Amino acid sequence: MWKDFKAFLMRGNVIDLATAVVIGAAFGKIVTALVDHIIMPCIGMLTAGVDFANMKYVLQEAEINAMGEVVKEEVAIGYGVLINTILEFLIIAIVIFLVIHAMNKAKEKFAKKEEEEEKEEETPADIALLTEIRDLLKKDA
Repeated sequence: MWKDFKAFLMRGNVIDLATAVVIGAAFGKIVTALVDHIIMPCIGMLTAGVDFANMKYVLQEAEINAMGEVVKEEVAIGYGVLINTILEFLIIAIVIFLVIHAMNKAKEKFAKKEEEEEKEEETPADIALLTEIRDLLKKDA
């Protein structure tokens, strides 16, 4: 059973999946940092400093005693957090789309260069045949 487990772990798909998960986690941290520390402050500036996370609809106010202590917490629907999360999702989706789009463009460009190099290296069949005939005639002469 241990032998089968080792064989399973060493299959290409498992290693590829593990690599993708690790790279995906690292990429997720990069995108989160970009969204949280670069893009969201810009959006906050554009919306005149409105913090969506603080937006809520209070169903029941908090009860405070004479000492100023909260006796009963407020009951509120925090719709601002939902708006914030949706905005972050959209921004992350756009960033990932742009990165993948750029990678695909670079991949296409690289593939075109390789195709052009292969086309340049290939000798047409008729010329290859004539070269072969010439070489055979040289041997006989």
